[in-house]
Amino acid sequence: MLDALKYLLGSFGASGYGSKSTAEEVTENCPDLGSITAVITGATSGIGAETARVLAKRGARLVLPARSLKAAEEAKARIVAEFPNSEIVVMALDLSSLDSVRCFVLEFESLDLPLNLLINNAGKFTHEHAISEDGIEMTFATNYLGHFLLTKLLLNKMIETAKKTGVQGRIVNVSSTIHSWFSGDVIRYLGLITRNKSQYDATRAYAVSKLANVLHTKELAQRLKQMDANVTVNCVHPGIVRTRLTRETEGIVTDLIFFLTSKFLKTIPQAAATTCYVATHPRLVNVSGKYFADCNEAWTSKLGSNSQEASRLWSASEIMTARDSRAIFDPLDASD
Repeated sequence: MLDALKYLLGSFGASGYGSKSTAEEVTENCPDLGSITAVITGATSGIGAETARVLAKRGARLVLPARSLKAAEEAKARIVAEFPNSEIVVMALDLSSLDSVRCFVLEFESLDLPLNLLINNAGKFTHEHAISEDGIEMTFATNYLGHFLLTKLLLNKMIETAKKTGVQGRIVNVSSTIHSWFSGDVIRYLGLITRNKSQYDATRAYAVSKLANVLHTKELAQRLKQMDANVTVNCVHPGIVRTRLTRETEGIVTDLIFFLTSKFLKTIPQAAATTCYVATHPRLVNVSGKYFADCNEAWTSKLGSNSQEASRLWSASEIMTARDSRAIFDPLDASD
């Protein structure tokens, strides 16, 4: 009850910000980002678009990968219209396709740009059961596995950039509090919904993908520490906002739920605040492996803090992203 009241009032936490803070407010006192290059997925609309707009306002060079180049060009045009000196590169990327991820990374490397900041923001809520071209359930493939491979392939560039510039690299994984709605065996459940359409539940599949984002953050933070890399990774819950993702579920029940919970909904500038805070604020230098909500450190679910599950998911992800993964990986057989 107390937490809900603090949320509604927008009370500030230890960071000095709260649920009502906006992306512009949390970046107002951050260092100039003129030397920063950021890759932001899912930046054509909603929270991602606001994140890109605010980082451009603060001077960052942006790389906007998107499945629709037209939508990405339109997003770029909106930012440039507001901030004419913005440097923005638009590139093709379909996160549900591992080959597309590999092609994007090759193209990005050919540009010979530095990489300081990677924001894995893109998200998809798949109402109908679907399988990616790599044989993985579509929500998991898009929200988690594509980002897992993208991060893995860009990591050397981030480490190299941090060494050359002395500026710590940051990776931000956008998850959701909905990750706590799943309790069970992630890999086994993925196998069930990949193999059997009748086992598919859209909300549960989305929760699994968001839990995977949390576990990815935890394991990657440990690996970066072991590598002594000057790169951090953290995870964020942006808050609930009626973006295109949530609007895809239409109907009387959905509209009623949004009406009843309207006081808890954030505006898009408020929802982008935690991502921008974690991506830019000087207070978070050397902070890694943490989960943030309302611009303050928060708790994950019990499963989300399980180091063994994080390591296990990483191993399965390495197999799933191997080029011959369809021939060698069976989520059900890998569950033990």
